[in-house]
Amino acid sequence: MRLSELLVVLSLGADLGMGQPMEHALRQCVLALRIGERLGMSAAERAVLYYVSLISWVGCHIDAYEQAKWFGDDLALKANFRLVDPVGVRSAAQMARQIGAGRHGVDRAGVAIRFLAGGMRDANVMLHNHAYATDQLARDLGLPEDVRKAVLQTFERWDGKGAPSGAKGEEVTVTARIANLADVLEVFHRAGGVQACVEVARQRSGTQFDPLLVELVASQAPLLFADLDQAATWSAIISAEPAPGPPLTPEQADALLQAVGDFTDLKSPYTLGHTRAVAELAAAAATSLSWPAGDVTHVRRAALLHDLGRLGISNAIWDKPDPLSPAEVERVRFHPYLTERMLASSPALARVGATAAQHHERIDGSGYPRGLRGDAMTAAGKLLAAADTYAAKREPRPHRPALTADAAAQYLRGEVRAARQDAESAEAVLEAAGHPVRRRREWPAGLTTREVEVLRLLARGMSNKQIAGRLVIARKTVDNHVEHIYAKTGASNRSRAGMFAVRHGLMSPAEEG
Repeated sequence: MRLSELLVVLSLGADLGMGQPMEHALRQCVLALRIGERLGMSAAERAVLYYVSLISWVGCHIDAYEQAKWFGDDLALKANFRLVDPVGVRSAAQMARQIGAGRHGVDRAGVAIRFLAGGMRDANVMLHNHAYATDQLARDLGLPEDVRKAVLQTFERWDGKGAPSGAKGEEVTVTARIANLADVLEVFHRAGGVQACVEVARQRSGTQFDPLLVELVASQAPLLFADLDQAATWSAIISAEPAPGPPLTPEQADALLQAVGDFTDLKSPYTLGHTRAVAELAAAAATSLSWPAGDVTHVRRAALLHDLGRLGISNAIWDKPDPLSPAEVERVRFHPYLTERMLASSPALARVGATAAQHHERIDGSGYPRGLRGDAMTAAGKLLAAADTYAAKREPRPHRPALTADAAAQYLRGEVRAARQDAESAEAVLEAAGHPVRRRREWPAGLTTREVEVLRLLARGMSNKQIAGRLVIARKTVDNHVEHIYAKTGASNRSRAGMFAVRHGLMSPAEEG
């Protein structure tokens, strides 16, 4: 995995968090690089522009809680951000219209009154917070100082009326000026084509945008916007990195993925520390199950990225203390799919994403987003689901306080009894969390617990198809288990397998229960 792959993943999350379609930042990056080339920037300068374009908006979810508190749907608020000049009467009027959005009557009026008392302060520091958060992540990712300097100026303006320091004119790095311009142009190009881009650039020339850059865009617009969608694919963006760095070492990759997981949790005050807790539980549980080192690493990485899709759901839903509406529930059920979608294009992370997307699946098919059943879930997916469930119950949520450790353990074991969670995974997670657990039994002939379950049903005369239905697993999986049972026990048919089970005490009522 290269750093650029991780930055592209982050950019997709930032797109969702800004209420934009995924690949917005990729198209912005292409535009910025094309502008940089026409300015004669060196490869080193264009590398800075590349990184800044991909990550300049990743910090915009850190105060989504406050955004939703005052303006309703935080994604809708941010989606409208680029449509008008963010400084001036029109911008202020747009923000005023969104205060208390989603509320009605006296309730909305109350939000407006409280906004005057405290919300103005929250709104005034939002851009400062975004720039600060992105800079901190850039530091954690080991990005160069030139990138961090430009990232801090993401919201600065040519006229000096931006944030966080009010830098003016050429005090703003040319990299930040280009990234700022390309960001807005991509939105207008998607909505209205090349002419719309030229018009908005000229309208904001000398205020938000550098006039010389505006003239460059106006004079070379057809070339700058040619085949933009085709040039903004995952593979094209990875290949477009001006000065590719070496692949990350496994240790570097783990550290950076942890930084991304921690950063994802900032989406809501109720999830702070959640990702790291899930990753630690999942890795410790996998280790206790004697998984190979590579599999332990895999499930830990999946845990670190499992909630990326939360960035695409409004905090008006995540932080709602009241019961969710059916439409809101459907939005929530979509977030694991968004996680998988963000990671799917990366050769290094696609398999991790497929596991991460299973953290809300349940073995009886009642989970989401795909309603997987039984062995349609991977072992890593089952373990991740158990770790996520336990960790979430130990944390507060807007509709309930955190559960005690014993209550969380009781809940998870209840899910096992209801055939929604995998028993072995749940016990391993509870052991990792410090709970006394029933020790996993060593079965005769090296049989696994699942193979013993299959053996009991086989001995009772069930066909492989019937066993698959009883255990909610695939017929092919049962075939494999039966083959392993015969190989381990030396049996060659049901009768001999039954004899083995009886002689080793595997058919007693206590064992079957």
